[in-house]
Amino acid sequence: MTPQPSPQAGAAVKAADRAHVFHSWSAQELIDPLAVAGAEGSHFWDYEGKRYLDFSSGLVYTNIGYQHPKVVAAIQEQAARMTTFAPAFAVEARSEAARLIAERTPGDLDKIFFTNGGADAVEHALRMARLHTGRPKVLSAYRSYHGGTQQAVNVTGDPRRWASDSGTAGVVHFWAPFLYRSRFYAETEEQECARALEHLETTIAFEGPETVAAIILETIPGTAGIMMPPAGYLARVREICDKYGIVFVLDEVMAGFGRTGTWFAADLYDVVPDLMTFAKGVNSGYVPLGGVAISAEIAATFAERPYPGGLTYSGHPLACAAAVATINVMAEEGVVEHAARLGAEVVEPALRELAERHPSVGEVRGTGMFWALELVRNRETREPLVPYNATGQAATPMSAFAASAKAHGLWPFVNMNRTHVVPPCNVSEAELKEGLAALDTALSVADEYTQ
Repeated sequence: MTPQPSPQAGAAVKAADRAHVFHSWSAQELIDPLAVAGAEGSHFWDYEGKRYLDFSSGLVYTNIGYQHPKVVAAIQEQAARMTTFAPAFAVEARSEAARLIAERTPGDLDKIFFTNGGADAVEHALRMARLHTGRPKVLSAYRSYHGGTQQAVNVTGDPRRWASDSGTAGVVHFWAPFLYRSRFYAETEEQECARALEHLETTIAFEGPETVAAIILETIPGTAGIMMPPAGYLARVREICDKYGIVFVLDEVMAGFGRTGTWFAADLYDVVPDLMTFAKGVNSGYVPLGGVAISAEIAATFAERPYPGGLTYSGHPLACAAAVATINVMAEEGVVEHAARLGAEVVEPALRELAERHPSVGEVRGTGMFWALELVRNRETREPLVPYNATGQAATPMSAFAASAKAHGLWPFVNMNRTHVVPPCNVSEAELKEGLAALDTALSVADEYTQ
């Protein structure tokens, strides 16, 4: 689709937004949201007619891009047949979505509890774990993000938690492995893995294993920087959970449904959790949907005992119809395999070449269509490009980098000292190379702040 400029319409949209919309995670008077006129495939455009290649996939959810015709048609057909229905009934779209998801989840995660998104999926997964075990505490990692609702933000391990953390949520944080910024003085992945596991088990011992209901981890932490867990780490966490009767929860809200070049990131590590949360890519964000995939053992806890939780829109027919269409599109068009191939053959070589030429790039890491560049002022000391949780003037280098990317038609995903490369999983090779060229230019701006 060729965007037609309409500055007057854009001004009206922007004025209404500024007058009435309260934006998340923002100081309302300090933001200047872009007025978006349309989107298709891997691009969106503003009312001036400027197109942007979306290297953020919305918020890492448009795994099949914008406006896929088969998914749009499925939503339209479902709306004509049955727009909505209460969750206590068996509905075709809901049943089929659950079946298709369960076919792809690892192990015996065959029961699906639907939610409206990822945060409430985490809320319900942790509630299930506490009820199943009868224990109060949850362990989660620093450098993590699990959602913005009360329990989900308390298990989150980044600064977005601070304003809502009263210390009463029953959450204990620990350090997960991340060799580039090791908390364990490790020099190799093997050391980092072993020391992180020892730290976790010691934390459990000092908290009291009989008080710990669950350990929740993002299979591959997303917003925090796509830190790939070292070989053996997740499998050993699985063993630790089994040893102490702790429920193992994997958060696949961002990493799931093709993002890593596999249906789920857990497939890369041959690990099966007790509960797995999902959202985002399950239907490319076309209609809000999330859920919890539940093991047979935990499902049995609620076989004759009511589960005390639910949502008015659990398994909404429009959302589930979009999920059915999305999963079928991904299978028919080989989207998962496409993401894996482009990640290995295009993205990784290109990013490693950029790292060689740009002193602002400290590390490259990722897989599939799920990559991050760690930006630094000094490669030798690994001093971050901006301070932790920087705002205002302190965040200038990252702001300048992002502005350069946008000026060259690339919409980036930036968080603290990282820029993510997370385009739609079905992005074309030509579009991908276009975006990487714009990223190259933007990194030159970041280089100006290096020492």
